[in-house]
Amino acid sequence: MREFDVVIVGAGPGGLTAGLYSSRANLKTVCVEKMMPGGQIANTEEVEDYPGFEMIGGAELAMKMEKHARKFGLDIISDNVTEIYTDGRYKILKGDFDEYKAKAVIVSTGGQPRLLGVPGEKELSGKGVSYCAICDGAFFKGQVIAVVGGGDAAVEEGIFLTKFGIKVYIIHRRDQLRAQKVIQDRAFKNDKIEFIWDSVPVKINGAERVESITIKNVKTGETKDLAVGAVFPFIGFVPNSKIFRDKINTDDMGYIITDQNMETNQKGIWAIGDVRKQLCKQITNAVGDGTTAAVAADKYIEAWDD
Repeated sequence: MREFDVVIVGAGPGGLTAGLYSSRANLKTVCVEKMMPGGQIANTEEVEDYPGFEMIGGAELAMKMEKHARKFGLDIISDNVTEIYTDGRYKILKGDFDEYKAKAVIVSTGGQPRLLGVPGEKELSGKGVSYCAICDGAFFKGQVIAVVGGGDAAVEEGIFLTKFGIKVYIIHRRDQLRAQKVIQDRAFKNDKIEFIWDSVPVKINGAERVESITIKNVKTGETKDLAVGAVFPFIGFVPNSKIFRDKINTDDMGYIITDQNMETNQKGIWAIGDVRKQLCKQITNAVGDGTTAAVAADKYIEAWDD
């Protein structure tokens, strides 16, 4: 078992920022990440709403954040934390490869895509059903593509997919989008995008690959098939908050509830970024959360022996 002052779970923007501040405070800090540093922004083509960068590639921003955090001594370990629990005053984290002991824990685990839950989705996952336009969009060059959702992610990814598809359907269950107006305006001006309102998918069809999607109008009950080569659902995600042995306070959606210092109901555990309950999910939110949590954890550890 390896012992640290602070263990951060997840190396997205929030986790890397927390690691930067914690390491800079001369705390022995490790960031445990099951994938690659950067989190979701590593799979984002362009970021245009992070202050100081009018436009920067997501992967480039992630690398800059990682390099900056490592400069101050942050250690980043590849492992998957499966459980966190309290042992006396310490927190114990179980990973697939090792165990970690810490005075303070900062949870930055984000979430995973919410599934449509319709027939054909699971069977055709990786065969035309994808949850990452940046990762898989190029595979569907010259095809018709369906995007499901009406928020920022769905509309932004729909716009991106017009680089490859000859036509992109954006299927939304309501009659207006939830995305920011500036994003909506771009989509409405794009001749390759066709919106299908008041509709939900009920089945994804295909033998070896996606061939069509069956949709249902929620107002009329009418169903129809759209011939498409790919389906990209962007209907939100499920927060990764089920790694605690002891009860952690969450809302009905599973988002962790924190105070203004990002601390959870479990003393010595902070939650930041997309895994916690907040108004919006932005890189700037995660960075601010990470700063606050790291400073709060530092003060908590300073009082450790008082």
